[in-house]
Amino acid sequence: MLGALRRKVASGRSSASILGKSLQAIRPGVSASRVSSNAGKEMLSVQLRGIAHVRNFSHLVLPGCSAGLTKTRDAICIIQPEAIMQTSCRAFSSGDGDLVDAVVPFMGESISDGTLATFLKKPGDRVKADEPIAQIETDKVTIDVVSPQDGVIQEYVAKEGETVEPGTRVAVISKSAEGVAAAAPTEKKSEKAASEPSPAEAVKEDKPKAKVEASAAAAKPKAPSPPPPKRTASEPVLPPKERERRVPMTRLRKRVATRLKDSQNTFAMLTTFNEVDMTNLMKLRSDYKDAFVEKHGVKLGFMSGFVKATVSALQHQPIVNAVIDGDDIIYRDYIDISIAVGTSKGLVVPVVRDADKMNFAEIEKTINNLAKKANDGTISIDEMAGGSFTISNGGVYGSLLSTPIINPPQSAILGMHSIVSRPMVVGGTVLPRPMMYIALTYDHRLIDGREAVFFLRRIKDVVEDPCRLLLDV
Repeated sequence: MLGALRRKVASGRSSASILGKSLQAIRPGVSASRVSSNAGKEMLSVQLRGIAHVRNFSHLVLPGCSAGLTKTRDAICIIQPEAIMQTSCRAFSSGDGDLVDAVVPFMGESISDGTLATFLKKPGDRVKADEPIAQIETDKVTIDVVSPQDGVIQEYVAKEGETVEPGTRVAVISKSAEGVAAAAPTEKKSEKAASEPSPAEAVKEDKPKAKVEASAAAAKPKAPSPPPPKRTASEPVLPPKERERRVPMTRLRKRVATRLKDSQNTFAMLTTFNEVDMTNLMKLRSDYKDAFVEKHGVKLGFMSGFVKATVSALQHQPIVNAVIDGDDIIYRDYIDISIAVGTSKGLVVPVVRDADKMNFAEIEKTINNLAKKANDGTISIDEMAGGSFTISNGGVYGSLLSTPIINPPQSAILGMHSIVSRPMVVGGTVLPRPMMYIALTYDHRLIDGREAVFFLRRIKDVVEDPCRLLLDV
């Protein structure tokens, strides 16, 4: 534009008319007679975000001035219509802040990501602040994604089965239902328009169909395909694939599988067995169960008795509470008992901290609380971290005998089993007794058979005669 202006001035045409026409392109309605060459000049430099080129050099047009053109280098630029300042709003939020994001929360120091397992709500559902809208499965626990504020779920931006990290956007929440209501008619219109083709397209589609039908009629019939070869008697007959289902493993199941296989590959595992007469412990429970519930508000079970017996055995055989670390042996001066709990989603192992400092009631309350959290999926990472020894009670499922696998980085695990009435010789007389098999799987690299047998024998003695706990004998 500037070059064309200079060429017209050089050709001798009227400078006033040329300048007037140029300025009318900038501000229509301002006549050439009201433009002066002595007008003040102003240069505006505005940094526009997201605009590659900025064209903002212009003359300040002052009304009421006479027309004239001097021999100066006056730059008159027309601001292009595309150079419009754009406002920058927060991503995925409206200007008035109506939309907020629901993101993946912090999942723990040892967990870097998780799998988006399921959505608990649907788009369009109204939710309250801190209400769970989705669940994320990690290697250890299931974590909820909650709504940051009251509102309506506008959309989910993540999909089920995706791997997400802390801070990943999962859903967009509208504080008011206006955003959701406005989006619904637009989507319906676009779907309807997409489903109904135009008349021209319908005519085009009819022509290929007619050609295809004509060519199909003219084509010769193909020869029938040969029958499949018969299987020989030596080939196995496999079931059809339609009768099989393939589903992906959950992160918790994969984590359990990895840890158990690592345990099998690392430890020199050996299992020793013994049997326990449960008569005295069952009598103790029967005599004091009502008074125990009345005072402590929790039922007296067998787990507290076995935890106390395990604590006594670990104090008598501290090597079972130790662990190998490289070329060293780490002796733990604390006793944290892990309790294996089977849930619908997999096996979790919450920890009873400082079990040696607890009484029967405190142990029962702690176990009940952890088991409830594990079944509800609300147990935290901290409540499962650590542990120096594990107790697995397969007897609740009816297991008669098993060889449990060590829970790394521990060195041994105790297996409890079902109570079965069997004939036993007591004082030279055969009597029916409630008996339980117990098993100790230990790392033979660290623990010798002597210590393992003494450990299991101590548990047997304490369970059969709980008075030993009082007298410490």
